[in-house]
Formats: sequence, C-alpha cells, structure tokens
Amino acid sequence: MKLNIIKNVGKAALLSAVLLGPSGCTEFLKEQAPSNLTPDSFYTIPDHAEAALASVYADLRFMGDGAGIFSSNWQLLEALTGTSTTETAQNSDLNNLYGLVHDGNTAHVVNYWNGLYKVISQANQVIAKVPPITPMPEAQKKKILGEARFLRASAYFTAVRLWGDIPLITDPQTAGSTDFQPTRTSQEEIYKLIVADLTEAENAGLAWMDVSGRVNLAAVKAQLARVYLTMAGFPLNKGASHYQLAASKALEVITYANANPNVINLFATYEEVHQENLKNRIEHLFMLQYNTVVAGNPMGNMFPNFKPVTYNGPSGTGSTVPTPSFYNSYEPGDLRAKDQEGYFYTTYFTNGNGARFNLGAPYIFKHFNRTANGTSGTAGTRQDNLNVPQIRYAEVLLTYAEAQNEVGGPNQAAYDAMKRIRDRAKLTTPALGTFTQATFREAVWRERWHELCYEQITWFDMVRLRKVYNEKTNGFDNFVGHVNLSSNKALEAKHLLLPLGKQEMLNNPNLKPQNPGYPN
Repeated sequence: MKLNIIKNVGKAALLSAVLLGPSGCTEFLKEQAPSNLTPDSFYTIPDHAEAALASVYADLRFMGDGAGIFSSNWQLLEALTGTSTTETAQNSDLNNLYGLVHDGNTAHVVNYWNGLYKVISQANQVIAKVPPITPMPEAQKKKILGEARFLRASAYFTAVRLWGDIPLITDPQTAGSTDFQPTRTSQEEIYKLIVADLTEAENAGLAWMDVSGRVNLAAVKAQLARVYLTMAGFPLNKGASHYQLAASKALEVITYANANPNVINLFATYEEVHQENLKNRIEHLFMLQYNTVVAGNPMGNMFPNFKPVTYNGPSGTGSTVPTPSFYNSYEPGDLRAKDQEGYFYTTYFTNGNGARFNLGAPYIFKHFNRTANGTSGTAGTRQDNLNVPQIRYAEVLLTYAEAQNEVGGPNQAAYDAMKRIRDRAKLTTPALGTFTQATFREAVWRERWHELCYEQITWFDMVRLRKVYNEKTNGFDNFVGHVNLSSNKALEAKHLLLPLGKQEMLNNPNLKPQNPGYPN
C-alpha cells in the first residue's frame, strides 16, 4: 500500500508541475523517473518535497471531477442552497440534492468525502516526511510545510462543516496503522487543528500574494477569518470572542490592501472576476488552478442546455442555472444582474462570436471564459484555462463588516467595507446612521448572498447562521422550515449535516452512528 501511495504522489506531481511549476522540477526528472521511486528513495531531496506538495494541490481539483451524467462534484454545494435549479434533470443524484432527498448513496456526497480525505492524506505525508530531508534550506522547508498545513486545514474545514464530527487523522496511514479504522472526533477538536494549522501557515514566511497560484499570506489570513466567523456561529456558538478574532484577522488583510492597492483590491469591473489573464491576482486571493494541458475549467454545467454560447457550438448541460426568483431578487440597477456585465447573462453571441441572441432566461456568467468561448467578433481558443475562485477579497470585506457589527454594532469601518461592495454594483447605500445592528446584519448577509453566489460559499453561510435568504420577502427565514423555491421543499434539521456515505460506514463500522435523520 505504501508503494502505491508513493507512485501516485509521483504521477500527480508530474501533472501538478504544469500548473504550479515547483522549482527544480527539471533536475528532479533527470535524477530519477517517478515510476522508479520507492518509499525509501522518495522524500530525500528538496525536489521530492516540492513534487509531493504539488500532488496535494492537484488533489484539490476533485471538486471539478464528474459525478455522473451532466454533473460535477461542486454541484453538491449549489444544489442544496435553493439559488439554482436544473434544466435537464438527467442525473438522479443531482435531482436528489435539488429535492433535498439525498442520502449516503448520493454520488456527490461520497465523492466529496473521498476527495477531502485524499487531500488530507497527501498533506499528512508532506507534513510528516519533509522535516527530516537534509540538506534542504530551512526557509524552503518552512514554506512547504506552511502550504501543506493550509491545504490540510482547508480540507478539514470543509469536511467538519459538511458532516460535523469526523475522523481526525494527522499521520500517514497504512493498512497496519492502529487507527486505520478511526472513530469520529468532536467538532471542537477538529477546529483546534484547523486553527493550529492555519496559524503555522501564517508564520511560514509566505508572500502576501503569489501569482503562481500557491498558497499566500493573504489567503491564510482570509481563511482564518472565515474559520473564526464560522466558530462564532452555529454549531460551536463561540460568539463575541470569535467575531472579534474574525474582524481582526480580516482587518489585517484590509489594512495591507489599503496600503498596497495594486497588490490586493477589488477588481474595477465584474468582467475581471472571470478574466483568464487575471488569475491569482488582485481580488483572487486563492483559486483552484486549471489549465487544459492537465485539466480544463470544470464549471461547464452552468452553461445553458445545448445553446450555442461557445465557440464549440451548442454545448453545456444547464444542470446548474439560477432560479428566476434569486435572479430577480437583486435590487433595481444592481450591476451584478446586468446582462454580460455582472454575474449573469441573458443574451450571448451565436457560437461564441456571431450574432447576439436571446437566451430566454438568465444564466451564470461568473465562471464564463470569453477567451476560451469567444465574444462578439472574436473567436474562442476552446482552451478553458480559467481558474475557480476559492477566496476573493470581496468576501474578506464582507467578513469584516459582519464580524465587526456583531462585536459592537455598525461603525464607520464596517460600513465602509460593505459600501465598497455596493459601490462596485452601482448601488446607493443608506447612511450609516440609518442602520441598527440588526438591520446592518441583514444588509451584510444580503450582500453575501448576492456577491458570493455560485462560489460554493452560500451553503456554509446557511448552516453557520441557521438563516436563509428569502427571495420573496428580501428578509431571512430560519433554516428549518425555509422552502427552497428551486424544489418547493422545506429544509429540515437533518439537512444541517450531510449523511455519511453508506459504503464508508460499511468499511469502517467505527463511524457509526449515522448523522441524525438519515437511514443507516
């Protein structure tokens, strides 16, 4: 089993090098072919450490892998929110997610568990095996370990929010490991590891930004702010202390950005959010890396169902499209809802670069790559190298606004952070003095729904807040009982967690009991 793990690390590292370009890759290949690596010969030189880390980055792309016909894993975190629906209904697992009748056999649920624990497993290898490598510059070693800890923490952060109590594995595993069939660990303990890992990463000597796409200091601090914001809410309910931690950590990023606006900032236009040549820059603090040499952008299920919006002609599945109610919930004049200028489009150009035609409904434009798909009068490359955003500076501003408001009500700094989001949308923001803590809280939440939609964030907001945006009232309902207009189904208490995969529970009986409300 160890030999298979090492071989897989070598193969993944070769693919990852195309996107991440770890230093010394050419020399590494000259020294020894990955197919000849053994457990004893790997993790012996710095290039092995770089290659192993590259394999962890590669594993992050599990979210873009297929989940049956017309579906990808990432749709798990969109279908449940009620802000999207499907035009095709060809995938029964995806239909179950939209209908809130998913269970432990649902492919997306199983694939997310497997994908996250593979990231954790590979990161554990790096964290355990890199420290003994000698000779190796300490600064390089520290940086690699910091990146690996960020990636492990991020995987655990996603997993604990999806399943609650989960196995906590921090060492490399083999079939002979004493905890090869681990029990579940409390969420409190999982969060302790997440904070510890991110704190280590914060002190690893990382640059504030890294245009190669590797973990940077801004991403680490932003992720810590996210974690503290989540811990302040449900289910840990840490409250004011952790809202303060979230606000302080977000403010560190904002302070740096204010002093270095050419390094970190909001993009001037929404077009730039999905502009291929601006990957890993300015607003994009961390992204999943895509390049068609290895793997092309996986968000094509947001394209209309076989309408000719790309240079490839009619394509796309329409299996994740906005609900009309959510699209119509944007304020009048909000640039984010304006055709081809914001996050949606209602017209496009035939076969990507021909005559404009009406799509008949709004579609998600946030992940649409004009370079690859074509635009008016310009042919597409057909090479969709667009990255998938994971952390944007826009979210940092909204995290600060929300957390600061919870600490002591709306102040000028919190107001200014939220107003920056609305200013870009060309919206007028009421004066600070017109807000109470309660009304400012909901104003920030609305901006989170409208700004961060379709980035696999909304579901986690619903769970930590126990609140859901109501498109009809423009207010917020309690999570339990809120009706998702995508399916006219009400959310139940059991939906706050996902079920554990049935096969995983058969393989490891120590995972029992199943999460409440789901069949064993």
